[in-house]
Amino acid sequence: MEMKCYICNKGELVKKEVPRELYGKAIGKFKAEVCSHCNEAFYDEETSRKITEKTKKMGLWGLEARTKIGVSGSVLDVRLNKNIVNFFHLKKGKEVRIYPEDEKRFVVELA
Repeated sequence: MEMKCYICNKGELVKKEVPRELYGKAIGKFKAEVCSHCNEAFYDEETSRKITEKTKKMGLWGLEARTKIGVSGSVLDVRLNKNIVNFFHLKKGKEVRIYPEDEKRFVVELA
């Protein structure tokens, strides 16, 4: 008996190997059950553990972090943690471009 998708409840779950990426970097292909309708992928516990191990080895684990707006002189600043600095190979004086995406998001692009 085929299982229905846990998300859309319309498609059937089909076993496949699917490519996985995080932050734009390919991690590899992993076994998953994929919905034939919405294409959502579901991983079992062992596969999830393998994905986590691989992302840790690649230095991608734990890049997301919370920070607070700070003050430097008369301007506001945003502090970046060491993992983010290393991931983007940032150095003092490197130029960036900042622009709003919407009222709750802004984008910082390396120049």
